Amino acid sequence: MKEIIEAFGLVAVASVADAVDKVCGKRGYMDSRIKPRINDKRICGPAATVLESATDEFVPPQHALDLIDEAESGSVIVISIMGGESNVAVWGGLMTAGAVANKHVGAVLDGAVRDLTEIRRDYGFPVYARDVSPGTTLGRYRTVASQVPVEVGGIVVHPGDIVVGDVDGVVVVPKAQAEEVLKVAQEIDVRELEQAKLIIAEKSLRTGLAKYGRI
Repeated sequence: MKEIIEAFGLVAVASVADAVDKVCGKRGYMDSRIKPRINDKRICGPAATVLESATDEFVPPQHALDLIDEAESGSVIVISIMGGESNVAVWGGLMTAGAVANKHVGAVLDGAVRDLTEIRRDYGFPVYARDVSPGTTLGRYRTVASQVPVEVGGIVVHPGDIVVGDVDGVVVVPKAQAEEVLKVAQEIDVRELEQAKLIIAEKSLRTGLAKYGRI
């Protein structure tokens, strides 16, 4: 799986999205509101998941805190709040410090992130989130499970699914179909490069479309 993840890191995210469409017969890319909030760094790694739900208890996000320490290095921490939440931060500076210490590659949140200045200045850790907010989860949300299927940005993410993201957005590749999706995505990349070269050489978009049939 390590080699597959490394290979996904070299393929255009748009090609991965198209490959998931073709291989899996369904959309794999998240809602466009899930986007980079810290920097433009690409992420690619297996999903380690957390589920949160509403509460009025003042309790720490224990499942998330434990998972940051316990998940395999190189993971993407994926946090779900059912339906999404733009005004509560489920990730901040201390969680980032833990993720960096454990060599994780990024976080994807269906909630907000806070402590942006700290994260940018001290860590440069990529966080893809629904929004930015100073609001705490304490008294509003609590974690209820980890390493379970969750929904983020309209896409179901299972633990171990491959999460790929950059400024184009975030795509989830089902673990069971990762090899096939990778092969198709690589083929798309090759064809697009050849097509772009032809368009430039012939000074004609129509010529490229006629030969390769892709837009």
